[in-house]
Amino acid sequence: MNSKRAFIFGVIVAFIVAFFAFDLTQYLSLSFLKSQQDSVAALVSSQPLLSAGVFFAIYVLVTALSLPGAAIMTLAAGAIFGLLWGVVLVSFASSLGATLAFWMSRFLLRDWVQARFGDRLKAINDGVRSEGGFYLFTLRLVPAFPFFVINLVMGLTPLPSWTFYWVSQLGMLAGTVVFVNAGTQLAHIESLSGILSPALIFSFVLLGIFPLIAKRIVDIVKSQKVYAGWNRPKTFDRNLIVIGGGSAGLVTSYIAAAVKAKVTLVEKHKLGGDCLNTGCVPSKAIIRSAKLLSHMQRSKEFGIRSATAEFDFADVMERVQRVVKEIEPHDSVTRYTELGVDVVEGSAKIVSPWEVEITDAKGVRRLTTRSIVIAAGARPFVPPIPGLAELGYLTSDNVWELRTLPKRLVVLGGGPIGCELTQAFARLGAQVTQVEMLPRLMIREDPEVSSLVAQGFAKEGISVLLEHKASACVMEDGQKIMLADHHGTQVKIPYDAVLVAVGRVANLTGYGLEELGITAQRTVETNDFLQTKYPNIYAAGDVAGPFQFTHTAAHQAWYAAVNALFDPFKKFRTDYSVIPWATFTEPEVARVGLNETDAKAAGIAYEVTHYGIDDLDRAIADGEAHGFVKVLTAPGKDKILGVTIVGEHAGDLIAEYILAMRHGIGLNKMLGTIHIYPTLAEANKYAAGVWKKAHAPEHLLAWVEKFHAWQRG
Repeated sequence: MNSKRAFIFGVIVAFIVAFFAFDLTQYLSLSFLKSQQDSVAALVSSQPLLSAGVFFAIYVLVTALSLPGAAIMTLAAGAIFGLLWGVVLVSFASSLGATLAFWMSRFLLRDWVQARFGDRLKAINDGVRSEGGFYLFTLRLVPAFPFFVINLVMGLTPLPSWTFYWVSQLGMLAGTVVFVNAGTQLAHIESLSGILSPALIFSFVLLGIFPLIAKRIVDIVKSQKVYAGWNRPKTFDRNLIVIGGGSAGLVTSYIAAAVKAKVTLVEKHKLGGDCLNTGCVPSKAIIRSAKLLSHMQRSKEFGIRSATAEFDFADVMERVQRVVKEIEPHDSVTRYTELGVDVVEGSAKIVSPWEVEITDAKGVRRLTTRSIVIAAGARPFVPPIPGLAELGYLTSDNVWELRTLPKRLVVLGGGPIGCELTQAFARLGAQVTQVEMLPRLMIREDPEVSSLVAQGFAKEGISVLLEHKASACVMEDGQKIMLADHHGTQVKIPYDAVLVAVGRVANLTGYGLEELGITAQRTVETNDFLQTKYPNIYAAGDVAGPFQFTHTAAHQAWYAAVNALFDPFKKFRTDYSVIPWATFTEPEVARVGLNETDAKAAGIAYEVTHYGIDDLDRAIADGEAHGFVKVLTAPGKDKILGVTIVGEHAGDLIAEYILAMRHGIGLNKMLGTIHIYPTLAEANKYAAGVWKKAHAPEHLLAWVEKFHAWQRG
């Protein structure tokens, strides 16, 4: 807490202590008010403006400091100033005082609360941003909720001050009128409980609930309004139809079948989607073969004078296909049919919110369904570079068809896909030039991560051209040339093949989105529940974003399946709080949560703990003593905000941190967990040890040192 906050906090505490120390509560009691009613009324009669001003100021102070007595003062307003002026005074004084309490809570506590519990409060913060005024209004209508608590709690949220003020004034008006009116009959009041009878409290509760009920009705009407012009079937052939058989579609279908829903999965190409057929699986297979060759080139490091390998690139690519074939049964039609999924190998088109037209070898048919999940995936993005299409290009979709290694390969793109394939093809013998328009590779990672990967590429003879923007592909003297702009200078890059790896775009056309008016630009637009414009049509996976990973597609699939099958009885907001990923270059890069780049951009306070894997016994023994573990924690706390690991098996090592973040485990508990020696996983424990050393209680240790000295005599 800074000096300004400390001063204000001290003043507030002093006021509150003085209030109770001098027993000022006696002046804000019902008995005192009744005993002084006549004399106060006489004073008001002689000096009405001054009396009103003093009363207003005291009311604001009591409310702002959250002191007991606001209810008594509201009665006093009715007894002294009458119904009309009493309501006016109390309405504005209570709202102003409440806003001051709101500001004090925000100034003194909000930053601390949000820093400590921000991840848990995200859903609440988002709700307050969108509908905070509405929910505040319903709370203000019910006097059963302590108003001072509402003031302080709302100050911890992102609710705008002006919204808090005017909603409070409007929402508290009904209760103010009741109390002020009661005050006009002060002689007949024996206790505050007599004002709010059970019947009156119940009426206020109904009044508070009514807006919530009304909002629910409005939401239902709005959701049904989008269905205007469509005829909803009286019965359905299916509970769920899933379009797309990639990770999101497969998991969605599996969950639906597991809970005994009738589900149809439609895939027009191959089950398993990009991951099995053209992405994760084949890329990891070729990376493994390439890594074996790289180890042979490093044989002297392991005490082996020489090691060579005879291989044919075509054999390597055939192995890639064998790996795909071996894993393929996991995602096969047979397996999912046995699980209870109706699998259709064909194309699907949504023709109404409850109807899907399916075309397969048997012909065309329409199925009615209660819900639909769009899991159509994504495809490589190919930029409109003049001459590229004419001269031909490869993508992650068709590169696996190669059986002859390109002598000179240009890889366009410095993201994860581009980096992985750049290194793999270079290790297989291609002369690779990687072209990236941004200042560094893997731009989503921290600069030192990009630097380590680039250094590794340089050692392997890979030419990395940063800040080079491809402008055209041309033929010159019988060879293919890529022209790239580098700060205004044209650079010529000769090549035999170009691999385009500049990102992926969602598949948005061909299955009825346009006809139904479902919003889709870069991805299908969804809400927090993965619902599209039509509440019974959902989207998950690459087609929905915001992440394009197989594991996040599967993660979204759970929400899409459960929400599609069980709404309106129950539905869940998609949780993106702990999303990990890895890039399988060497050094391998893995990440979960924030890195420094993101934390700085978001203005989030953090501490950095850094452990160099070059110090790890197992890494040294394996000849892989490079990289680091970098942990971001909340200032002064062991709470993990994010982790980046660079080094051998980083994608495996990060799992411990994913678990820790998901379940709120801090570095202290990680440090207290036994890790097998010697393993790479010890790096996680040692990183926790670095944090602990930096947060050692130096003052306590000084006393402990004196204690030990005393024991020695």
